[in-house]
Amino acid sequence: MNALARRTACTILALTLMWLPVNAPMAQTTTSQIVRAAKAFLSTLDQTQRGSVVFAFDDNQQRARWSNLPTKFVPRAGLSLKELTPPERTAALALVSSVLSPKGFEKVQQIMEADEVLKGNENNNPLFGKDLYYISILGTPSETEPWMLQFGGHHLALNITIAGQRGVLTPTLTGAQPALYTLNGKTVRPLGQESDKAFALLKALDEGQRKQAILGFRLADLVLGPGQDGKVIQPEGLKASNMTEAQRAMLLDVISEWASIAHESAAAARMAEIKADIKDTWFAWSGPVTVNPGSNITAYYRIQGPHLVIEYAPQTLGGDPALHVHTMYRDPTNDYGRRFTTK
Repeated sequence: MNALARRTACTILALTLMWLPVNAPMAQTTTSQIVRAAKAFLSTLDQTQRGSVVFAFDDNQQRARWSNLPTKFVPRAGLSLKELTPPERTAALALVSSVLSPKGFEKVQQIMEADEVLKGNENNNPLFGKDLYYISILGTPSETEPWMLQFGGHHLALNITIAGQRGVLTPTLTGAQPALYTLNGKTVRPLGQESDKAFALLKALDEGQRKQAILGFRLADLVLGPGQDGKVIQPEGLKASNMTEAQRAMLLDVISEWASIAHESAAAARMAEIKADIKDTWFAWSGPVTVNPGSNITAYYRIQGPHLVIEYAPQTLGGDPALHVHTMYRDPTNDYGRRFTTK
């Protein structure tokens, strides 16, 4: 197959995935692989460890035990990477990797590495570091019955519900501090595309659209962050029905930065659902409308639709907000996969 034919085939495949039916399931093999990874991890643990890491599927207290704060301030349950032997840790991260796309797992690793950098910047502050990320499982890993994987710590909270062949990533919190650092001679921005793509969309709006999108007040942090399950907020800003097709495509591209954290099959289904809602989706911006080249924006923005809330919130207290970012990804109709797990 020549280069043109390969590119054409890839384009057709990408378009096919984007037009999968709303809530299309993951491939059966994907669910099987995830369940095998979960069982492989659990098999490395002794009985006491399994008692610490496994919770009832309906344990709502554990389900909501996630935060952007260090684990000393908001204790997590489960097992930390620090408590695991190297083989156990390898199996734990293999499980996390199995439910994510390669891009999503790389983002998780970059967020954890940022916490290690923060630890070093603060004279080995024991509040921070890659060891202080916890894994837990709610329910019994199964190809048919619902269960849930949680993984997180400082600036990370993955809540992944597996219900048969369906995978749900919301609510998930991703953040970074520092949100720009150097590793092995390379500049790393864990949330760089979330910043760059949103700023490109803002620049693509005309003057009238900007007046609608830019809010007349400042927002300093997440509105629907930890502890805000079930809270309802009204859409603000510019409605995508008032955007051009090209601008709506840019908006979808911003959204994909969160949706594509999940395994590709789950992400394709999620993007199809969001694409169907796109004209009823809103884009709001609060704060500076300029950015230093190669850096992150220092403005808050929100994307809100019938099945979606995304927030990007630079932290304005205690340093450069471009270097400390919180983001939130929710589906108000299906957080924790409740559409697929509530009878």
